[in-house]
Amino acid sequence: MTSANTTAPSTSPHRQDGENYRLSLPNTARSAGIARHFVASLLTGTPHCGIVDDARLCVTEVVANAHRHTRTSLIRVQVTVGTEQVTVSVADDTPWTAPAAGATSDGMNPTRHAQECGRGLFLLDELALAWGSEVCGCCSPSHKAVWFTLAGGAETTAQQSARPHTPIQA
Repeated sequence: MTSANTTAPSTSPHRQDGENYRLSLPNTARSAGIARHFVASLLTGTPHCGIVDDARLCVTEVVANAHRHTRTSLIRVQVTVGTEQVTVSVADDTPWTAPAAGATSDGMNPTRHAQECGRGLFLLDELALAWGSEVCGCCSPSHKAVWFTLAGGAETTAQQSARPHTPIQA
């Protein structure tokens, strides 16, 4: 992973009003699947049911990145379910490795790297209303959080599915 600035507005997603849910997971290969089911269970049967698939895909990618690219012992997932949008934040204990879509830490061509190592951050760019990362802990940074926001009310879900999507090249 390469250090980079956020690709979304710098407004913290944690200021969103709504219900907050948290899940702490060990840093194992199974954590992405558990996080995926956790998020899906929170959104199914709510006005946000139209974004369940996007939320499942995005949280899987972000948790999988935390598992693959950090040595953190715990991966913490926080989901804020608001009336019009849902924000998911995934925190790990490696504060100085912020993700960037298209960036690689090994100098590989980003397109080739995406073909070989997955497309997680490209998917966030495509599916999320906004996404970014933040270092937490003030003067003594202790962890970072990668977050994404999806629009999820009935009206915004209809608008989202009507917008054109640019296919990601394989």
